[in-house]
Order: sequence, then structure tokens, then C-alpha cells
Amino acid sequence: MNPWIKRVWKENRYLVIAIFLLFCFRSALADWNTVPTGSMKPTIVEGDRVFVNKIAYDLRIPFTGISIKRLSNPERGDIVTFDSEAADLTLIKRVIGLPGDTIEMMNNRLIVNGKPATYSFIEHKNNDLVVEENINGCRHFIKLNGFPPNYSSFLPIVVPKGKYLVLGDNRNNSADSRVYGLVPRNEIRGRSKLVVMSLNYENHYFPRSSRFLKELL
Repeated sequence: MNPWIKRVWKENRYLVIAIFLLFCFRSALADWNTVPTGSMKPTIVEGDRVFVNKIAYDLRIPFTGISIKRLSNPERGDIVTFDSEAADLTLIKRVIGLPGDTIEMMNNRLIVNGKPATYSFIEHKNNDLVVEENINGCRHFIKLNGFPPNYSSFLPIVVPKGKYLVLGDNRNNSADSRVYGLVPRNEIRGRSKLVVMSLNYENHYFPRSSRFLKELL
């Protein structure tokens, strides 16, 4: 080994090992993701840094997508991150349809296994409407506006084994399963339940104190 490299390694080996372990931790155990768009409003807003539990569903080999042990499966209502091959992006959306479910949407109203979801008014601001969506006891907030896209309705679809139907909470402004198709189980990387911190892009990137360690519902 080159004497210079040997000396540098000897002086910095603990730092190098620490950095390597940190990257292993972020790759296989936990990480945070920056959310640049509003597709999950009102739950997640632009500038949020969300904590991602990468062992919520699988134990994976670091720096790969290879699962060595399946720990659980996503449930309806979970907010998941996934490496979408169809979109060529890492996305974050909410699980709506599980394997075996029959899902239909009519004018932004979901019908899951033949039972319509219920909707309760929360807030109306400008052209935006915030409502609580209740899918057989699975409750969360969604955002609608006065200009529904063509994909605000779709015919019944049966979710096949090994795939999931995901939607953004900002229903009229989200590229999700209605655009990219159903999500294969092996693309799902983790679950998000917490905003670590949030930067306000419209206010010089100042932190939003109200969203510090905010729980995601």
C-alpha cells in the first residue's frame, strides 16, 4: 500500500468507518426524504423532511433493494415511499388498495370492496376543499379543488397479488396509481409517520416551527 494512503487511512479510519456505517443506516434502516411537491397536501407540504422507517416492512441488504426478510406488509392508510420504476422517481403516497381489493372512484369519491367511503367537510379556502376521508374506519384528510382532472373517476379495478394502489392526498394534483399504475410490493422502501422538520420555500427557507416533529395521520 502506498505510504501516503496508509498514513491517511490510519489517521482517519474511524471517521471513514463512521461515515460508512451512517450510510448503511440510512440505506437499510432509517432515513429522511425531502418532499418537493404538494401532491400529499394537506398531510405533507412542500419543504417537509419526513422520517422514513425502512424496516417497517423489510430487512434489506444495504445499498440494494434486496429483501432478506419480510417483516410485515403495508396496510390501508399507510404513507409509503417507493422507488417507482414507471416514474423513475422516489415517490411518497398513501396506500388505498391492498392485494385482493376492488377499488373504484367516481368524482373523487372512493368505493372500496363495494362500500363507498364517507366524506366530512373540514375547511374551504379559496378554491380548495379539505375533507376527511373515511374508508371503513381508516381516516385521513384529503384536498380537492374546483378543477378535477380526467382521472377523478376510474372503473372498478381488482388489485392483484403483490401490488398496491396508492393515491396522493391532494387528489386533483397527484401523479399516483392513476398515472403510473399499481405499485409492486418490491418497490416499497419504507413507511412515514413523522415530519422531522420543514423549510418554508416561500419564506427564505425558514423552518416552520409548527411542523417540527409533527405526526402524520
